[in-house]
Amino acid sequence: MSIRDELQELWDIYVAAYRSKDAAGCAAIFAPDGEVHSPYAPPARGRAAIASLHAVWTQSAGINKTLAVREAASSGALAWCLAAYSEGEATGNGTSLSVFERQPSGGWLVRMCSLNSSDVGE
Repeated sequence: MSIRDELQELWDIYVAAYRSKDAAGCAAIFAPDGEVHSPYAPPARGRAAIASLHAVWTQSAGINKTLAVREAASSGALAWCLAAYSEGEATGNGTSLSVFERQPSGGWLVRMCSLNSSDVGE
């Protein structure tokens, strides 16, 4: 399986959790010390903070959330991807640039995610 496919599978788990308003499920794809940087909220560091952030975000979330990997690569125990996200008119669209760490189990977790809205300032 390609790295792009591996990371898309992880984002698919995230989107399913997001659509079902499962904030803890959203946070579960992040490393314990993972980070989210976003134009929508202050930085969130650690799974508990990421879950709290998603508890707010998913309150108004609908079933329209999408996240599609556009580019991805890996080297050793690190990977990165650029993904496009959309939540429809209410929240908007943008890109996500993320760094992943391979876990001892062989799977990936998000170490750092930077959301970049294409709608901010419009």
